[in-house]
Amino acid sequence: MKKLGLVGGVGPESTLVYYKRINDEYRQRAEMTAVSGDNPPMVIDSLNLADAYNLSASEDWDNFAELFIRSIRTLHGAGAEFAAISANTAHIVFDEIQANSPIPVIGIIDEACKTMRLKNCKKVVVFGTWFTMASDMYPKACAKYGIESIMPCEDDRHRIHNIIFPNLEAGIVLEEDKRAMLEIAERTLESHQADALVLGCTELSLIIKEGDLKTPLIDTTEIHIEAIVREILG
Repeated sequence: MKKLGLVGGVGPESTLVYYKRINDEYRQRAEMTAVSGDNPPMVIDSLNLADAYNLSASEDWDNFAELFIRSIRTLHGAGAEFAAISANTAHIVFDEIQANSPIPVIGIIDEACKTMRLKNCKKVVVFGTWFTMASDMYPKACAKYGIESIMPCEDDRHRIHNIIFPNLEAGIVLEEDKRAMLEIAERTLESHQADALVLGCTELSLIIKEGDLKTPLIDTTEIHIEAIVREILG
């Protein structure tokens, strides 16, 4: 069994989801119960969301990457044997993080693409922060699997981003925000005849649930957690 080092805090709500779901998934796969008291080996380094946001907003990608590299080094020093980052936006600089990490890092984007391929997706719509939707990380990764990724129009990107920040990052889910998200999703999916909606932000699963849309969801948080637990169990 391997010890996980989880980079959290970006944001706090998704970090809570990761912690709980990693424990739940671990018990399920190891055929244990909550009352057994068995938990997977894990250390968490909680970063300051404001620092990460300001660096990405200013497109200071070198220092953005260094923020996560330092965190993984801290986790390694605490005994972590592999790492994961509980945020999609951090994966804009994943190659640099991975190249400078002292331990393996389980990435979220490639795991999501593997699931898309298993579901026979040919074209997907990606929701995320403005930074994620403006980057080429999903288009490049999806293209390797023969999948086309579609981003919402610029106005819709702003609307989605402004729901994620500040509300979803604080764990606040408003009914009007959910209606707006689903309206954008339905319209964009239909106009592009896409196979699935990718929840490319770890907080989006707080507001969009399986069954809210006729189109399937690619929940990157859940996919990432499953990959993390497989690595813990070896």
